[in-house]
Amino acid sequence: MSGALKEVRNRIQSVKSTQQITKAMKMVSAAKLRRAQDAIIQMRPYAQKLQEMLSNIVSSAEGDVNMALAVERPVQKVLVIVITSDRGLCGGYNSNLIKLAKQVIKDKYANLAAQGNAEMLPLGKKGYEHFTKNKFKVIDNYWHIFAELNFDHVAAVAKFAMDAFEKGEVDAVELVYSEFKNAATQKFIVEQFLPVKKSEKKKGEAKADFIFEPGKDILIRELMPKILNTQLYKAILDAHASEHGARMTAMDKATENAEELLKNLKISYNRARQAAITTELTEIVSGAAALQG
Repeated sequence: MSGALKEVRNRIQSVKSTQQITKAMKMVSAAKLRRAQDAIIQMRPYAQKLQEMLSNIVSSAEGDVNMALAVERPVQKVLVIVITSDRGLCGGYNSNLIKLAKQVIKDKYANLAAQGNAEMLPLGKKGYEHFTKNKFKVIDNYWHIFAELNFDHVAAVAKFAMDAFEKGEVDAVELVYSEFKNAATQKFIVEQFLPVKKSEKKKGEAKADFIFEPGKDILIRELMPKILNTQLYKAILDAHASEHGARMTAMDKATENAEELLKNLKISYNRARQAAITTELTEIVSGAAALQG
């Protein structure tokens, strides 16, 4: 019985150690989440307005100027940008993103994938490791972007996608990421990055009329890449906040589960201890009775 008691004591100590780690990780993620949340909340209205402006410009200027990044053509090759995290222990965050990216390929580009014309551009170590291991065509230049996250590094990724689209190396670019809602909620979405989407006009709605200064050609040529850089940066900030929210929630749940497990182990320990004491008392009483007899 002493062996059973020792085993339960060891398990209790092990669970306590794990609980201390999960509590610490929850606190670290909470601190990082606050900074990441502030960044995306400040960025989102600006990025959304720019996206709306870009869609309106593309729709209103259609046929007037050369807009290479808005040209729709039959999709012979596709590039899927998947934003995951570098680290795990964040619940189903990474697995849901990877599953969604694979579902996009299966639903929309299965024929292209079979021909080897679907490429993955992972941002984040977890996505890179998964797609490389599973023999997808992977562009491995940018997966470490979260090691030093800044606008210039994100702009380099956007430029790579835009250059590939303009040169005809790809005909569509899809973006898979997690949109931050709150610490406990993330929305996993697929977004068309290229070609630039036109705004959807409602019935009877007047065509947007812009006054361009300087000329329309010059302005669109300069403005469009800058807005697309901003869109990708917004998506990465969304993903960054989502990751920390998912990890904080996962560690909070793990801490709660450890507490519940500790309660059950302590009950098991007390029962085993009581059984050991009862056995010893029975042996003492039986020994005393034998001596008296």
